[in-house]
Amino acid sequence: MKTFSELSLSPVLLANLSRLNITTPTPVQALSVPPGLAGKDLVATAQTGTGKTIAFLLPMLESLLKAEKKPGVQALVLSPTRELAIQIQKAFVELARGTGFRAATVVGGLNENAQLNDIRQGAQVIIATPGRLCDFLDRNLVKLAPVRMLVLDEGDRMLDMGFLPSIERILSGMSPDRQTLFFSATIEKSAERLIQKYLRSPQRIETGAHSHPADKVDLHVYEIDQERKLPLLQYMLEHETGSFLVFARTKHGVDKLQKNLGRVGVKAARIHGDRTQGQRNQALDGFKKGTYRVLVATDVAARGIHVEGIAHVINYDLPMASEDFVHRVGRTGRAGARGVASTFGTSADRQTIRRFERELKMSLTRRPTTEAMAWHKDHVPAAPLFEDPTPTFAPKAKGAFGKSNGSRTEPAWAKKATGPNTKPRTFGGFKAKFGARRAATTGSR
Repeated sequence: MKTFSELSLSPVLLANLSRLNITTPTPVQALSVPPGLAGKDLVATAQTGTGKTIAFLLPMLESLLKAEKKPGVQALVLSPTRELAIQIQKAFVELARGTGFRAATVVGGLNENAQLNDIRQGAQVIIATPGRLCDFLDRNLVKLAPVRMLVLDEGDRMLDMGFLPSIERILSGMSPDRQTLFFSATIEKSAERLIQKYLRSPQRIETGAHSHPADKVDLHVYEIDQERKLPLLQYMLEHETGSFLVFARTKHGVDKLQKNLGRVGVKAARIHGDRTQGQRNQALDGFKKGTYRVLVATDVAARGIHVEGIAHVINYDLPMASEDFVHRVGRTGRAGARGVASTFGTSADRQTIRRFERELKMSLTRRPTTEAMAWHKDHVPAAPLFEDPTPTFAPKAKGAFGKSNGSRTEPAWAKKATGPNTKPRTFGGFKAKFGARRAATTGSR
């Protein structure tokens, strides 16, 4: 298949594809849409950024258009993260324009009443994360028996996140005669067990080296001390163009790096699991619009966000697994564009980097940091950039004990009382009285 017009798609879907300037299918679309339209179960693996969302939305919408209209939810898409679910919902709205079909997004972190209203008002499709959907099922707020098509998007990632019990709980309420499409960038052993248990003789589609970074991404590694990572990032921001997606390992690391970037004049947004959905949406929208040149994130952004034209991905901290490396790097070099991915590794990270190269059958180009450090020394004044400034106290005010207590005020009990009939209140008298009482008490035990 060279163009979508070769498929027996409904005119409204072909018109929507044309309006979106989508005429030539990607490899995963060309291989997976025809069997999806034929009603077959499907397992498709492909690199991130290759168009998997359209590959399952087209068969879903065509099936809904041709099927007899029935009440209830007809199709379900499960995704591992809120961001990915919201991204799929946006793609659904564009592709379903003029069809009369609506999708309800069911995810945590957003108002559940609005989600329930969408379902009750007749949404034919639910796009959900497993946790929130299971909550609705447990409270009998949604019925999945009418579902005719199920899509597991980034299925291996859902399993990595511990969603297997939730997925099985969801599948238990669905008809075994449904069509199931399993899309992912990687297939691990746990995913294979799920496929064998719940899919019916699925057709297997594999495009490219799904456990390998895209060929159009230039992969670099810099060996550098931890305290020099920020100067290196500053140098790259000064000398390269485009947007930067920077991955840190922990939530605290994300907060700290975003704050340090702000101190040196770089506008950066942040995303991690402790941010509310509103804060995450605001950060992502600002990054998409160019309000923020840099987005700092944990691996919550390694899958599930789609931002056109990210020029550079930075592994500020190494991920835990090689699969996470692939997904991080996959945020750049999408849809055929070139991208750059740089890894900052300390000497302690050497073995991990070599393991990634061995497992992913790739080679990272070693880059020196000499030029970057020289530039930073000449252009950036020496200042504490990596930690919060330590509070300093002026050693002038004297406390009750004759010692400096900085700029702090003396407590009321340490101040001398004034007046014609008053005596100084001293700690020494209190200590003598307290010590005598304590000695008497101790001696009586």
